[in-house]
Amino acid sequence: MIKGVLWDNDGVLVDTERFFFEVNRDLFRAHGIELTERMFLDWYLRDNCGAWHLIDGVTPELIVARRADRDVMYSARLVAEAIGPVAGIEAVLAHVGARVPMGVVTSARRDHFELIHNGLDLVRHFQFVLTSDDYGGTKPSPEPYLRGLERLRVAAQDCLVVEDSPRGLQAANAAGIACIVLRHPLTREHRFDGAYRVVDSMAELQAEIDALLAR
Repeated sequence: MIKGVLWDNDGVLVDTERFFFEVNRDLFRAHGIELTERMFLDWYLRDNCGAWHLIDGVTPELIVARRADRDVMYSARLVAEAIGPVAGIEAVLAHVGARVPMGVVTSARRDHFELIHNGLDLVRHFQFVLTSDDYGGTKPSPEPYLRGLERLRVAAQDCLVVEDSPRGLQAANAAGIACIVLRHPLTREHRFDGAYRVVDSMAELQAEIDALLAR
């Protein structure tokens, strides 16, 4: 029986995954490297290792500096863009949130999360928000979702995760939580082996959650 739902943020609640890809692509172009969508999927959305190894003469100190540059660029992009919710998500959140408690579990930084949701009204549906500031290991580590279970006060077998990325699915699986994956353009060709269900629309997502809640 599902007693709580944990939601990823980027790509599930809000249309920001492409912004993050484009900021990283622009940063690597300055080093003469063309970051493709496939590279981004493999090294950011699956393994979370980044593409820093492509830079000639890369050092740990250079990675720290370039990551800081990237985060500043991303903050500026979030301020400049008119960020909206993923189409249809508000109705799903209202529907599911009326039946079970919910939380957000994201690998985004707290300041980025707040920039994204400034002007939106999605957070009201959730009992809590956990960001990368709240744990040591980010996805694909299970730690974020284990923290989410603690906050919801439900067992893993009584919880559901909604994700959009391979590393998010890995994190949910490692925490022992069933995961529905909502695909978007950057992940539309990925198989997502190990997911409870893979869906491509809000209608499919709500139908799958309703079926679980009805059990």
